Amino acid sequence: MEAVNAQRLKIELDHKASVSALLVRPPQARACYVFAHGAGAGMAHASMEAIATGLGERGIATLRYQFPYMEKAGKRPDPPPVAHAAVRAAVAEAARCCAGLPLIAGGKSFGGRMTSQAQAIAPLAGVRGLAFLGFPLHPAGKPSSDRAKHLSAVKIPMLFLQGTRDALAELSLLEPMVKSLGSPATLHLVKEADHSFHVLVRSGRNDREVMNEVLDAFAAWVDSIIR
Repeated sequence: MEAVNAQRLKIELDHKASVSALLVRPPQARACYVFAHGAGAGMAHASMEAIATGLGERGIATLRYQFPYMEKAGKRPDPPPVAHAAVRAAVAEAARCCAGLPLIAGGKSFGGRMTSQAQAIAPLAGVRGLAFLGFPLHPAGKPSSDRAKHLSAVKIPMLFLQGTRDALAELSLLEPMVKSLGSPATLHLVKEADHSFHVLVRSGRNDREVMNEVLDAFAAWVDSIIR
């Protein structure tokens, strides 16, 4: 499939500021993913670009956007209320520029967690499901499930794409947590992958193969919830 160039957008926020966004909408897209970045790298990072391109090749549009702190080149993530407002504004922008397409929201690590918190507080308008690319269940070296407490308030489908070597989501905590959420939650484990879906040479696979697995699983899940 021919590559689709990203369209640059500005998203207006409630507090009279704006953040940058990138829309990739392939021809005949069947859904749009409102795609938030992780804590340490913004929407233009190579991994974000690769995911957006790969989803586009699978017929899924993406709207990537910056959180306000990243827009200002800050290092400290925004407090949750500010991040939640950015999530809501991005979802509204996706509904406008991808009118008629089912919306999925979520993101990498911090971005996915802020999206789920926003959804737990009040449903994101038009969003059919949440997809997490490495949900940060706990800080590295500090196992806990406290960061997942709000997920019980999310009543739409959720997809957890997680590496089995993810230092921010120990399997002994992650698997029972997802199970406790019941039918709305789906867990796809990526063998030997870390929080960024990198694999060691000894795994017998490379990062490209792993990313194809992640994107294929994502696309299949999207199809299952938008039918």
